[in-house]
Amino acid sequence: MPALGCIPRHHRVSLADNYASAAHDGPSAAVPSILSTHVAIRKKPSPLATHFKHWAKPGPIPPGARGDGPQIQPGESLDAISGYFRIFQLTEGHRFSTDDVLTAWYGTCGCPSARRVLDLGSGIGTVGMIAAWRLPGAHFVTIEAQQDSLRLAIKSRAWNGLEDRYDIRQGDLRDPDVLAPDEQFDLILGSPPYFPLSAGVQSSHPQRVACRFEVRGTIADYCKTAVAHLAPGGVFACVFPIRPDPQHQRVRDAASAAGLTILRHRPIILRAGEEPLLGLFLMIRATDIPETMRDISYTEPALLIRQKDGKVSPEYTLVKMSFGFPP
Repeated sequence: MPALGCIPRHHRVSLADNYASAAHDGPSAAVPSILSTHVAIRKKPSPLATHFKHWAKPGPIPPGARGDGPQIQPGESLDAISGYFRIFQLTEGHRFSTDDVLTAWYGTCGCPSARRVLDLGSGIGTVGMIAAWRLPGAHFVTIEAQQDSLRLAIKSRAWNGLEDRYDIRQGDLRDPDVLAPDEQFDLILGSPPYFPLSAGVQSSHPQRVACRFEVRGTIADYCKTAVAHLAPGGVFACVFPIRPDPQHQRVRDAASAAGLTILRHRPIILRAGEEPLLGLFLMIRATDIPETMRDISYTEPALLIRQKDGKVSPEYTLVKMSFGFPP
């Protein structure tokens, strides 16, 4: 299987156009290899090329890109999420953010061989879709309560051709019936809401409220659900604020109460000169590691997202490339 990641610059336009040519000729048409020594360049690019924006992973064309996938409805947008994957979003509702992207990246780096993955409070599917692109052999289960978000995630699953390995379930992650007791996962992902309902002004859009405020569970509930469904040696990756100070302690308390050890933690600086606002956390069930290691937690150097001039930092540029975005 071709390696995931970037496509050499001199192949980008020609590869997208040849995808378009294969789609025009029919499903059985051969898709050219990225390693071919000569690729013809069409004088008039097909509209299909705009779907990929010259940045696509070799392989089967997603159903949506061929034109027979779900269509954009009024009030929706279809946006690049990872490689050739796209995600449906409401133009006025919750839209994916850097937090979601970082969660998927950190979790898949922490468990790159995962075969079964669970995404808790999956929303419109951002975290799960990126992880599914990075782990092409893994099977996914996602849990989401909101009907609007669920509908969009189902459309994105179909557009990206993931139906055979991406199980979307509606439910509250705190409900013990949403997962069978014996369902276990190598990697569990979560981007929990950050604040209690009393912590600030809430949006008038219910989808946004549930993504920011603790309508259906706290970081403690995420940890409790994760520890109950981790396979032996499996890991739970999540994002959560580390400012103001009580927020960081909430993560540590939630992990400890659930019987999890925080293996590593990475602070996130959104703009140079600012204090870290968010943190990425990788946890494991405490009983899965030697007792002498259960109090060891490594804090990694902070990851800078943007420099003072607003440009994406060199390291975050490499992070973006790792899930299929151009530098």
